[in-house]
Amino acid sequence: MIEVKSVYKQFGGVHAVENATLKIEKGSITGLIGPNGAGKTTLFNIIAGNIAPTSGQILLDGEDVTGLPPHLLFKKGLLRTFQLAHEFSTLTVLENLMMVPGQQLGENLLSAWFSFGEVKRQEAEIRERAMEVIEFLNLGHVAQELAGNLSGGQKKLIELGRTMMVDAKVVLLDEVGAGVNRTLLAEIGDAIMRLNSERGYTFCMIEHDMDFIGRLCDPVIVMAEGTVLAEGTAEEVRNNEAVIEAYLGRGLKNKTPQEMKAKADAGTEARN
Repeated sequence: MIEVKSVYKQFGGVHAVENATLKIEKGSITGLIGPNGAGKTTLFNIIAGNIAPTSGQILLDGEDVTGLPPHLLFKKGLLRTFQLAHEFSTLTVLENLMMVPGQQLGENLLSAWFSFGEVKRQEAEIRERAMEVIEFLNLGHVAQELAGNLSGGQKKLIELGRTMMVDAKVVLLDEVGAGVNRTLLAEIGDAIMRLNSERGYTFCMIEHDMDFIGRLCDPVIVMAEGTVLAEGTAEEVRNNEAVIEAYLGRGLKNKTPQEMKAKADAGTEARN
């Protein structure tokens, strides 16, 4: 679904992403992990069109989308959520979802004046869809609550619900578990797996909770120092010596990205 080819991103003299190459397979739930400063969020921002790469290429379902802005990627079915939820706090949960679909007739002044019946019909359809999403996410009890009054976990569910209001192909989840209690995190995990299995969503998620990653993700891709260090199952990357060193900060400081990758590959071959 997504191919990242030799992507670099430089901010002044800092190489935030360096020769990153990876694939997110269609129908997968792919985990993206790594220590702080590994370049995960920068790479997410490049894929999602928030920033352009210094060099390299991003393919979405075989199409070159390098440098396309988020609103055009949205139309192509690539959506993302953020570590800090971006809800409209003064709108209800229902209203937060209803405003997602684009090109609504009511947004056009002439249509609102002269095609009032069509505007109301479309609004009723969008409302029905939003209520279906709310029920899917078990948020019926807060449908009319202002989104700003909800807990962090419920706000993350709203963000997930937004992706369900359009025909998403692939969703980038940025630390969906950050600041969420274990009960709600389990519900979020259930919703992600259902969207994957029942609706064919492809997910890629940045996450630090390895138990959550282990439950949902296969494969898991590890980044360190701006490059892809290793890839495998959650259990494989847990036991990869180079990955352990990257997290603990031992032995990688003076290694080049190529040396780090070679060390990770050697560890994988030894286990196999």
